[in-house]
Amino acid sequence: MLHINRENLKSSHQLIWFVVDFVMLGLLIINLTFIIWDSIYNFVAIQELLKNHAPTLQALYHPIHERFIFYDMIFVSIFLTEFFLRWGYSVKASIYDRWYFYPFIHWYDLVGCIPVGSLRFLRVLRVISIIYRLHQYKIIDVTNTKIYRFVNFYYEAFMEELSDRIVIKVLSGVQQEVRRGSPLFDKIQQDILYPRRDMLSNWISDRVAEAAQEGYVPNRGALRSYLEDRVDNALKQNLELSRLKYLPVVGPTIQETLEEAVGDIVANVIHQILEDLASASNHAFIEDIVNVFLPAPGGVEAEADEAQNEALISLIIEIIDAVKQQVRVKYWREELP
Repeated sequence: MLHINRENLKSSHQLIWFVVDFVMLGLLIINLTFIIWDSIYNFVAIQELLKNHAPTLQALYHPIHERFIFYDMIFVSIFLTEFFLRWGYSVKASIYDRWYFYPFIHWYDLVGCIPVGSLRFLRVLRVISIIYRLHQYKIIDVTNTKIYRFVNFYYEAFMEELSDRIVIKVLSGVQQEVRRGSPLFDKIQQDILYPRRDMLSNWISDRVAEAAQEGYVPNRGALRSYLEDRVDNALKQNLELSRLKYLPVVGPTIQETLEEAVGDIVANVIHQILEDLASASNHAFIEDIVNVFLPAPGGVEAEADEAQNEALISLIIEIIDAVKQQVRVKYWREELP
């Protein structure tokens, strides 16, 4: 059943328009029923059937059928009156940025009023728009109805089937491009990455320096203490160094001096590396790394790169195959009643 939520009727204007919506919804349902029945009655076989089995009904309705356009125009006049009232209200309330936006947005209201058989059924869109508007304002709730659940289930099933086919088609196209082999990777490397090698070196250099400054400099003391403790533990576990303490008189002193020296050396080396990374002098180092990953085209590493590209192609194709297998799973079938 439709759920009525009266708490959302905040103003008298809203209440009036909601009442108008309900009235128009009822008139639209009556009018569409009238149009469908008259379309069925238009068949000669139906008229003969009614004449033979329900002559009274046929006699009462046949004059209405003869003047169908007149009765339909009564509904059209009501629909157009409501349309222009809403248009005027939208202009007065500045609902849209321009006064002429309303008829373009609600084009189906106007087109559905044209008294031509095929266009009359556009009034169904008006029914849907009214129900959607009432549902949006939580005046009614259609999500609990059996019709909505039925339509929504098959809509979701259709969209899943359609999207799955599109995704599989796209992934198959990607596989075909990847199967073409190293030209794809060569094009990415030579035409896209290699011309921007300097830009990549500068960007990576700046990011490394920023990370070193923000991560190392504020925690320099804690890092040094940690390194000294790790080195001290490692040296104590070293068998050769532990034998020094057995030397008479000077053994323990030599052992302690070596531990402190090695700890200072390791800490100072790490400190210097991070200091260099945090400064502008890291650019040459980063540039060398980028040059290793992006060598000049036509280098001696071409054969090795070709083999690596072939392995990478196989890996990518297998990954895409796995994705396609997962996409083929029909989840909507699990929800079948």
